[in-house]
Amino acid sequence: MNRVKLLSLTISMVLSAGALAKIPADQAATLSSELTPLGATRAGNKDGSIPEWTGGITKPPAGYTAGDHHIDPYPTDKIQFTVTASNLADYKALLTPGQIKLFETYPDSYKMNVYQTRRSASYPEHVYQAVKDNATRSELVKEGNGIKQAAVGIPFPIPANGLEAIWNHTLRYRGESVTRQAGQAAPTASGSFTYVGLNETLLLPYSVKDASPEELEKTNILFKFKQKLTEPARLAGTALLVHETMDQIKTPRQAWTYNTGQRRVRRAPNVAYDAPGTASDGLRTTDDFDMYNGAPNRYNWTLKGKQELLIPYNDYRLHSDKVKYEDILQAGHINPDLVRYEKHRVWVVEANLKENTRHIYKKRVFYIDEDSWQVAVTDIYDNRDELYRIGVAHAINYYDVPTLWSTLDVFHDIQSRRYIAIGLDNEAKMYDFSKQLNERDFTPAALRREGRR
Repeated sequence: MNRVKLLSLTISMVLSAGALAKIPADQAATLSSELTPLGATRAGNKDGSIPEWTGGITKPPAGYTAGDHHIDPYPTDKIQFTVTASNLADYKALLTPGQIKLFETYPDSYKMNVYQTRRSASYPEHVYQAVKDNATRSELVKEGNGIKQAAVGIPFPIPANGLEAIWNHTLRYRGESVTRQAGQAAPTASGSFTYVGLNETLLLPYSVKDASPEELEKTNILFKFKQKLTEPARLAGTALLVHETMDQIKTPRQAWTYNTGQRRVRRAPNVAYDAPGTASDGLRTTDDFDMYNGAPNRYNWTLKGKQELLIPYNDYRLHSDKVKYEDILQAGHINPDLVRYEKHRVWVVEANLKENTRHIYKKRVFYIDEDSWQVAVTDIYDNRDELYRIGVAHAINYYDVPTLWSTLDVFHDIQSRRYIAIGLDNEAKMYDFSKQLNERDFTPAALRREGRR
């Protein structure tokens, strides 16, 4: 981190997690003035390359029909400049070590097309109010392995440490429920791939408009997630159910799997941490899903400050139903001509593996978009302190909600020169944020029924 200039002072003192939270009312009031409702710097930067946040996308663009793939609200924007291996030195201050490594690994094909910065992130008004309420009451518990007195929106808009920042990513607003048909693929080094189809449903009690901290603490449930593989045939019917908890020491994550061969549901306590991700060819861990998920207790977390960075943003071309999977997936990396990069400010959070704790990742550095708390990039190091993997999230504003969320997550494995792309939805039915889901849909019995269909 000493090669870049951080925009705010590095937090050098790690305080007790239990003592951090609850900002005073006068500080929370800045969420309506110099800060955005989610705690980002409202003003632009000095040279104007990052503009002022003025509310993001407040209504769907003309031509959008609910239920369709989300059309690009900025179709006339042009490429401002392109970063390549040949001019990389001019832009290193705006790149992470992992991003630089991708240019070095694929010098003839990897590039970044950089567009005008559009601070498009936006959320419903009740979410902004919930964040303001959380700001003066939310607390970490159990050494940061849980939260209390929080609901609906992020709990820590003005974070005091790395744990608070990563909890903001975990609890960022993504609607109250969503059903989606999306898939993933892990191309070989030559570029050939097998599409893995997934049906997923996500129920978010934490994000329900009238959710209260007291009720959430009684149920101790943040969200419930169900996933079923639909293709290829050898995997079809395999299913997963996860209940994620608020206090992960009181009740750790609960998970179950359905195996089509055995035709039975089993508890799956290993669906966590560095267990291999579903049908991932060993190219991601379980806690890589959604860029990071799960209990943070195996790492020491440090909030390093803020930095200006080139990150994927408003990647509507990657989301378009006019694009086929074969157009996206190439040898080494996804098609860079379909990717939109912009300059944004990010929070930098470093996670270092605790002593006497096991994980295949010794260190992870998360670069979190200040406007949404979506992890945009993560640099991942192995136990030899070498760059191992680089995760990249390609975000759009799902403006029918609205919420900013990744439409495609890509994890690059440097040694194997392979990657996995998660969230491919171009040839699938669009996300449904309006479907009413029932708690009964997220039980082991429901998982068994789902697997047998």
